[in-house]
Amino acid sequence: MPEPAFEKIEHQGKTIAIIMRGEYSASESRFFSPADYSQQFGFLVHRQGHVIPAHFHKKIQREIFLTQEVLLIKKGEIQVNLYSNEQEFLTRRSLRAGDIIFLCSGGHGFTMLQDSEIVEVKQGPYSGRDSDKENFKGIENDTGQ
Repeated sequence: MPEPAFEKIEHQGKTIAIIMRGEYSASESRFFSPADYSQQFGFLVHRQGHVIPAHFHKKIQREIFLTQEVLLIKKGEIQVNLYSNEQEFLTRRSLRAGDIIFLCSGGHGFTMLQDSEIVEVKQGPYSGRDSDKENFKGIENDTGQ
């Protein structure tokens, strides 16, 4: 069964991840994340000659309770394992060069299936490994994965 070009993975009414494959295309711009997410994820479509006026983003104080991240696979292939907030394994997907995943909630772990290069975008400032994340035993630790 072929992988969908766009996939939203949900668990108990929460979006765990959104995957946009390299071949995804659309005829109009659209944001996939709700306005209250701390990270906004969208796909923009502009025709030749369209102009986005010069601008900057104002300094605004925001309160962030959850780190969300976007990964762009530049090279190689990886397996992402997705978990619920209760650390229950939900599903896995393979991601290849050109694919993008928006990790919205729950947990995640990765296995590199090939030598890979990944671009990661998430909120800052970085608060340090021990205060930003909590490791748990996932299936990545099992042999044969």
